[in-house]
Amino acid sequence: MSERPLRIAIFGESYLPYLSGVTVSTEALARGLGAAGHEVLLVAPAPARGRVVGTAGALGPDPRSAWLPSIQLPRPAPAGYRVPWPIPSAALRAARAFAPDVVHAQSPFTSGLMARRVARRVGSPLVFTHHTRFGDYGHYLGPLARPGAALVAAYLRRYWAGCAAVVAPGTELAAEIEARLRGRRRPVVLVIPTGIEVAAIQALAARDPRPLANWPPGAMVVATLGRLAPEKSVELLFDAFAGVAANHASLRLLVVGGGPSEAALRERAAAPDLAGRVHLTGQLPRLEALAIIKGADLFVAASRTETQGLVLAEALCAGLPVVALAGPGVADSVRDGIDGLIVPAEPAGERMMRLGDALRQLVDEPELRATLGAAALAGAPRFSVASRIASMVALYRELLG
Repeated sequence: MSERPLRIAIFGESYLPYLSGVTVSTEALARGLGAAGHEVLLVAPAPARGRVVGTAGALGPDPRSAWLPSIQLPRPAPAGYRVPWPIPSAALRAARAFAPDVVHAQSPFTSGLMARRVARRVGSPLVFTHHTRFGDYGHYLGPLARPGAALVAAYLRRYWAGCAAVVAPGTELAAEIEARLRGRRRPVVLVIPTGIEVAAIQALAARDPRPLANWPPGAMVVATLGRLAPEKSVELLFDAFAGVAANHASLRLLVVGGGPSEAALRERAAAPDLAGRVHLTGQLPRLEALAIIKGADLFVAASRTETQGLVLAEALCAGLPVVALAGPGVADSVRDGIDGLIVPAEPAGERMMRLGDALRQLVDEPELRATLGAAALAGAPRFSVASRIASMVALYRELLG
């Protein structure tokens, strides 16, 4: 006898049309569960009036939705980033009436507390996916960074302990959670990365970035994709690229994304060692962004605050060899020496040099680039949404059992 479909309520702290790794992951989970035959209720902050939720490209049916009253956070929160307003609402009543088998929170904060209350009310297990390394964002708190980090760490331990299961998208993060839960009630801690629509990315028509940036047809394009913010170390990447470009006249850098560091990076790109060699696209819809990087020759990333390296996996699915600075989640996506090069991050003073050396190696060795790119395409099925959803459903059924 086949097992019955499940009813899953997914609570998000943010959602589309705001584009981030978390909103992409939340949509992939909601639509992926629907495609697998399960019934989903998405409980998330309502978009601003006049904005259309849309899609980031995940396949599967539109999830049934219950929109929470929402507000736009003040700076430094980015424009369009809306979070739930913690008041009673029709959305919460709908979540309770939905009678979910499982409640799945995507954040430990306002929506996560709402999810916990609903789970307790209906007697369902609470699953939490820990998407963000919150400790890496303390610089936004200025002088409150240290006490703020301590408070958040203590709060997270309490929240994890109140869950039936905690899902970590990467192995390093799972190990950290396990270590920090010692001496407390232990939920199930499991590594399940966000799934990617591999076939859809591979079917995208590549868009040549050279005409877009007024570069010559023979330019070799290095691409990077993601939020432009201090914790993503884009400045380090610029400096490493400048060192390589000094001896490679055809080399260009394509920067796809937006964020608080964009103005400073545009100013850096205008400096004599980079002028005319760097193009910043600003924020783009996800599928358009992926089509543009698919037209590049290789991909590079220097972020030190990933949980699974989602953009790395997307680049690999597009067939790009990857150069990445070692950090949490990187090795979950990039297979060093097989489909990319992972650059040691320590000692910190040598990061720029080592990143430049790896870039230079791929620029100078077209056969190696081709070999890594072919391996990236061949290994992409390991990122598929279907396999990740199957793992998540197995976890749900284990908890219900």
